[in-house]
Amino acid sequence: MDLGIRGKTALVTAASRGLGWSIAERLSVEGAKVAICSRDRERIERAAIKIQESTGGYVRGYAADVTDHEAIRELVREVSEVFGSIEILVCNAGGPPAGMHHEFSMDDYRSALELNLLSTVNLCYEALPGMKDRRWGRIIAITSVAAKQPLENLILSNTARAGVLGFIKTLSNQVAQFGITVNSLCPGYTKTERVEELAKKFVADGKGSEEDFYDKLLESIPAGRIGTPEEFAMAAAFLASEGAGYINGVALQVDGGFYRGII
Repeated sequence: MDLGIRGKTALVTAASRGLGWSIAERLSVEGAKVAICSRDRERIERAAIKIQESTGGYVRGYAADVTDHEAIRELVREVSEVFGSIEILVCNAGGPPAGMHHEFSMDDYRSALELNLLSTVNLCYEALPGMKDRRWGRIIAITSVAAKQPLENLILSNTARAGVLGFIKTLSNQVAQFGITVNSLCPGYTKTERVEELAKKFVADGKGSEEDFYDKLLESIPAGRIGTPEEFAMAAAFLASEGAGYINGVALQVDGGFYRGII
């Protein structure tokens, strides 16, 4: 299936590993030119080389902290200058620490909002003018299934990522007239370092062993398994495609049935 994005430019943030890396690789396979970023210059440059060697596509890595507004502005400016445009924007960031309400201060909440909510807002505001000029664009915000079904020990993530859903849904209504779609993807439990961190937190809190963590996890997923980054990346690539032009304002969970709601 031709997704119709060959030659288009994609910017994927937090892409040195995990879901961001997999999305960047998938978009490169589909023929997009891909810019990726993370805070660690050496790591992101290695990631760019690895993707380029795997796909034969054009991939370039940039060092940028998505919690820094000026860094985002400079990133979008530089990518636009080098690639000529940004037509696909994938807003991604690592998750804040796991824990219960009494473990966090107001500063922790502010940091979580900067990391997961305001980074998305800033990226969209910087990339939208160019998309409006070209009358075409795809914005995909990576959130979490916890934004729809809050998880007990992820109060920071639950709070910040739910805000992303509200922003993305509102923005989608305001920019659709310019040929721009704006959607959210809500990953469930996926084979990434993030799940490994949650397993370690489970053990540290005295709730059981890592094996207990995964047994309990699988019981909550109707599919009976954890997802793969490659599966998630396929969903992101479709939302970025030409054929997804009439899908706008959705918050799609990719979770093996973990989310129990009907809307």
